[in-house]
Amino acid sequence: MKKRFRKGVFIVTYRKEKDKITYLLLKRKLHWIGWEFPKGGVEKFELRKRAVKRELKEETGQSSNNIKNFKIKGKYKYHKPLRDRPGFIGQSYKLYSAEIKNKKVIFDKREHSTYRWIPYKKALKQLTWQNQRKCLKIVNDYLNRKI
Repeated sequence: MKKRFRKGVFIVTYRKEKDKITYLLLKRKLHWIGWEFPKGGVEKFELRKRAVKRELKEETGQSSNNIKNFKIKGKYKYHKPLRDRPGFIGQSYKLYSAEIKNKKVIFDKREHSTYRWIPYKKALKQLTWQNQRKCLKIVNDYLNRKI
């Protein structure tokens, strides 16, 4: 059987209050323990932008009218085989950002245990994986050029 990467999306999720930007981090408890931003798999026949909207709703309880595709992609291997992802050795991803308005987040308690809104430098230190830190930096640089 061919070793495959599951298609996915990374969604650097943020809020603006006055001129201050904070980023949403979720504490993962399914498959591994650590901090990440909303992300997820693209379902068969689903367009990536639709997957971003669906995952954002599933992982925050909110939607966004401000979604940006950064046209950045990458992939990573899983640290161990995942029973709920047979045939996949890892995940490929495309980077998006999404602004949400409400500070209160409704998350899937099967996947995550809690969440935090934190400024860029703290978020950079808190994120578990290097590929997500790189993506956060790209989005943060873009947002700070816009302000």
